[in-house]
Amino acid sequence: MNALNTLIGFARPHTVIATTVQVITIFLIVVGLEAGSTALLVIALTLATCLALNLYIVGLNQLTDVAIDRVNKPWLPVAAGTLTWQGGRLLTLGAGGLSLVLALLSGPYLLLTVALIMLIGSAYSLPPLRLKRFPVAAALSIALARGVIANLGLALHYRQVFGGDVPLLTLGMLGLFFFGFGLVIAIYKDIPDGEGDRMYQIETFTTRLGPRRALDMGRVVLTLCYALPIGLALAGLPRADALFLLISHALLIIVFWAMSMRVDLQQRRSVASFYMFLWGLFYLEFGVLSMYELTRTTI
Repeated sequence: MNALNTLIGFARPHTVIATTVQVITIFLIVVGLEAGSTALLVIALTLATCLALNLYIVGLNQLTDVAIDRVNKPWLPVAAGTLTWQGGRLLTLGAGGLSLVLALLSGPYLLLTVALIMLIGSAYSLPPLRLKRFPVAAALSIALARGVIANLGLALHYRQVFGGDVPLLTLGMLGLFFFGFGLVIAIYKDIPDGEGDRMYQIETFTTRLGPRRALDMGRVVLTLCYALPIGLALAGLPRADALFLLISHALLIIVFWAMSMRVDLQQRRSVASFYMFLWGLFYLEFGVLSMYELTRTTI
């Protein structure tokens, strides 16, 4: 049980959930509910590939940030000493190799997706680039990998396996929305980590601008993200699917602003809880867009 808890902590559960949600909902958007008997096998293989990739990315980040994590996130397994650096290295390299092998078996689009994200994740954490030292480069890395490449790559992979047309409007909206959402995640993830980042000369939007201005920047970016589906919905009224898009996103942005106004930037627990809430919005958006696509195609 201790080994399982250590593995779960090393894998960063909120990113595991996000990857799982992406794999399943992109399938629903591209393929729908009427796939053949091979659907479960394809989803399972795709999910295993992406979860292994996820473990490689987050593992590599922890292995290169042990000293910083002892200040910012002392509960993480390597920083806490519940997992040795050598053990973490073995898990990380094994996960990266497994992801590449499974992607090779799955098809060229998934292989290209895995290779690109692995390249970005390596450049983010490893010297000589270590892009996480530069706020703009770090934010673009997260936004491109999680928001654009993963979504487009999964869509093309599913189209190759099952055929059919990729819903360009939904995927375009999804890519733009999650590119912006990825920027917000990159901005907000560093707000509670200012102490360790300053100590080890990791420049972030928080260390450069201060936590209050970083919070305000994220508010502006995410509001613009939600303005995209709301604007498309207004253009498509009075259709039922457009009304669903409008109401769902209006409610989500209202909830986001309400929660952001309650954040106490002086309390690390409050900031961390708000960051986890942001990931909850990330999961919800995939669900909303998959429901929108299913609704749109059945009307």
